[in-house]
Amino acid sequence: METVITVLILLVIIGSAAYYVYRAKKSGKKCIGCPDSGGCTGNCAHCGCCSHEEK
Repeated sequence: METVITVLILLVIIGSAAYYVYRAKKSGKKCIGCPDSGGCTGNCAHCGCCSHEEK
């Protein structure tokens, strides 16, 4: 019984993460998880890509 509960909890967590990625991509975000991803061009070469530095 404990194994079934553990598997169900893992499925809920994985399903929630997949749904979050789906919704983010559907809304047009290029870099998921980045606070500036709505305005990002998507031409990012590394993680933390949307941290726009002012020069």
